[in-house]
Amino acid sequence: MSEVKKRIPTERESSLCPCKSQLNYRICCQPIHHGKKKPETAEQLMRARYSAYFFRKVDFLVETTHPDTRDPGLRKELEENINDANWSFLTILNVSQGGPKDKRGKVEFIAEYFHKGEPYELHELSRFKRHKGNWKYLDGKGSTTQ
Repeated sequence: MSEVKKRIPTERESSLCPCKSQLNYRICCQPIHHGKKKPETAEQLMRARYSAYFFRKVDFLVETTHPDTRDPGLRKELEENINDANWSFLTILNVSQGGPKDKRGKVEFIAEYFHKGEPYELHELSRFKRHKGNWKYLDGKGSTTQ
């Protein structure tokens, strides 16, 4: 194995988390991605999902989509398109409910990304709902601008 391939996972774990929490990935979203920690809030799940798009973690994105709104073709769609965007920045604008004792929550955010070298912004208001005690992404309303 090349030195670069050996180094990348170590550097990733010691880098700041892509969700912009200012925490190290190893203690922020990685434990959630690996199933060692459950998101306590809707915002934590939203940040972990953003990081999952950043790292192209299809299984995590499918698993954290609420079964009531999970399209049967979601996995295939993600597998076909996940490499199209290079995510670059996340800004949380507003959080409504979604706390440790809530059953529902909303997170408004702007996610910046590049598609075919062109910059875009996704501005979305995401809804989250618990399923069997765990936070899941329910749906979102948003717009994309270049």
